[in-house]
Amino acid sequence: MGNRMTEDHGFDHPDVIVCPGGPLLLRGEHLVEDAEGVTHQTRRPVSAVCRCGKSASQPWCDGTHKVLAVRDRP
Repeated sequence: MGNRMTEDHGFDHPDVIVCPGGPLLLRGEHLVEDAEGVTHQTRRPVSAVCRCGKSASQPWCDGTHKVLAVRDRP
């Protein structure tokens, strides 16, 4: 895995995208360690990692952040 470089802009796209008030989006293959130290491998072209801590499917985002008060979002 790796990003292709463009001549004038560096990488052609980011591997990690921070969604304001939402998850981290991971593009490509990554290993994610959860709070218990268990390692999970991404399985999709883009995977969403929970940042609010409320997802029922940790470490993955299940959309719970959308129902949280704005002050409780990451």
